[in-house]
Amino acid sequence: MCVQYLTTVNVDWVKTQFDLELPVLEAHDVFPTYPGPIVLKSYNTERTAIGLARFGLIPSWAKDGNFGRKTYNARAETVSEKPSYKAAWVKRHYALVIADAFYEPNYETGKAVRTSIRQANGEPMGIASIWDTWTEPETGELIVSFSMLTINADEHPVMNRFHKPKDEKRTIVPLKSELFHDWLNATPDTARDLLSLYSIPELTL
Repeated sequence: MCVQYLTTVNVDWVKTQFDLELPVLEAHDVFPTYPGPIVLKSYNTERTAIGLARFGLIPSWAKDGNFGRKTYNARAETVSEKPSYKAAWVKRHYALVIADAFYEPNYETGKAVRTSIRQANGEPMGIASIWDTWTEPETGELIVSFSMLTINADEHPVMNRFHKPKDEKRTIVPLKSELFHDWLNATPDTARDLLSLYSIPELTL
């Protein structure tokens, strides 16, 4: 499960890939409840946009923002059923989290070693995610938040090396760049097809 990632500072890559301007962030290490840039598509305007959103999805019915501390990852197998995520899934709230790296614990030495995973070609990653909006009860502020989707990683040559030996091997889904458009325009059926090890570009440590 991914609880930390590094947002990209590659302004030129974001401009080339999406024709959008990367928002300015003072800190680039993102943990649950921290802000990070996401790319999404509006089905009302047909426009693609980028903005800051909170890591850890807060469904519209949540009582407070701390809910997002436990919803930073969503299992692809159950995302359409779980109360926290199913509204975002059905509404086609698909987003790309823009990152240079993400971190997982490696236990091959017998102890947890925080390890950085990057795309082998050195480019930033677009990570398959879902987003939702929540209204802060006291202030009325509309907050956008997101969760990264995860799949089984038993057969992935890099991602099957992480987590405790007895734990299920899981990975988030950085998408190949040629799949960015498909993800942002996905339906629930096509989105599920994209959540596959075959959609992930070559990764390296």
